[in-house]
Amino acid sequence: MHKTELDRLAIGLMVVLCSIWGLQQVAIKLASAGISPVWQAGLRSIGATAIVVVWALLRGVKLFERDRSLAPGLLAGALFAGEFAMIFLGLQHTSASRGVIFLYTAPFFVALGAVWLLPQEHMRRRQWMGMALAFVGVLALFGENLFAATEGAWVGDLMLLGAALLWAATTLTVKASALARASAEKTLLYQLGVSALVLPPLSLAMGEPGVFAPTPMVWANLFFQAAIVAGVSYLAWFWLVREYPATRLSSFSFLTPVMGVLAGGLILGEPLTPAVYAALFLVGSGIWVANRS
Repeated sequence: MHKTELDRLAIGLMVVLCSIWGLQQVAIKLASAGISPVWQAGLRSIGATAIVVVWALLRGVKLFERDRSLAPGLLAGALFAGEFAMIFLGLQHTSASRGVIFLYTAPFFVALGAVWLLPQEHMRRRQWMGMALAFVGVLALFGENLFAATEGAWVGDLMLLGAALLWAATTLTVKASALARASAEKTLLYQLGVSALVLPPLSLAMGEPGVFAPTPMVWANLFFQAAIVAGVSYLAWFWLVREYPATRLSSFSFLTPVMGVLAGGLILGEPLTPAVYAALFLVGSGIWVANRS
């Protein structure tokens, strides 16, 4: 039975997932010292595909039964691959901090799409206010970079905005189609499988060098991305999307960039300014307002 509100399990899982996704930003940065970005994303998808298949076989989850999920599954996979391609291509033209602002408009697109595709999840005014407050927290952390654009940054900004649209479209496709009744393993496998086929050729077409400086640290961070991020955390995410309101879950994603900055400070020694803690307070307050009964 699908829930209409987030319970303690969902809230706890979302905080853990956002922390993992924040750590992913650090892992990508560390792995990029030896593996090109899009090639790295492709390897991550290949590794995670193998992990999910083995996991499903061990648990007896049926991956290839006919359940009318093929068409929406392939669509979700194409959207998923396109999202990551747009992110990595966009970051070649704009800064990561500017990119975060545009990428994390995705929850608003989910909410707008839900008006037509998920009428049972129609958001009230208080929920919109909560999401706006959480987004202000992201702006508090990264907003000054909006006024420090390099030449041609608008191209990357548009790509990251496109990635946000694709992210939202993926979530809505999963929630509004036969994928909502499929297992989390099958839903994730569609997306990993398509991106595993699309991203490596895209990397080659872009002229990336691929793996150019392999070290134990590089491989460890790639493994973290494949096993923990694309494997465990995405399985949990798609289970949550199937069981809980997508609009309420999406509001938690504003935590991810803040967690990423905190992880960068704790692991990479990057400076943690007062803006980080102000952002954490605003994001947390916004999530509370958006999900308050």
